[in-house]
Amino acid sequence: MINKRLYFAWVVALVATFGSLYFSEIAGFIPCKLCWFQRIFMYPLAIILGIACFRNDRKIAVYVLPLTVIGSAFSIIHILDQKVGLFRSICQEGVPCSVDYINWFGFITIPMLALTAFVLITVTLIIDWRKSGRDDD
Repeated sequence: MINKRLYFAWVVALVATFGSLYFSEIAGFIPCKLCWFQRIFMYPLAIILGIACFRNDRKIAVYVLPLTVIGSAFSIIHILDQKVGLFRSICQEGVPCSVDYINWFGFITIPMLALTAFVLITVTLIIDWRKSGRDDD
């Protein structure tokens, strides 16, 4: 039986991965240091969740949730740097982390998109984990 929640999490990770590659490779937006950290935690999700979908491995949340939680933390730090000015000392070389390459509707920025992806994956996998039963083998 196909696990729709697992596939949804994988599609979110794929869209986020290809979206970040689009922004840097096609649109020409140079990633800052915090963008790189967010990528470090998002890119493996596209691979790990793809393998989990292929194997129908519902216990993947144990391996994926640490990546999504840490990635979310980097996204929140990045958003706070862009919108509030906190954590300015993180990006002192190269591209400043406060640069808004996109700013849709006044609040949707690249780190906000990354945070949305991390949260969607996290919530989806927690729901799936709870429905499948954590102690089932």
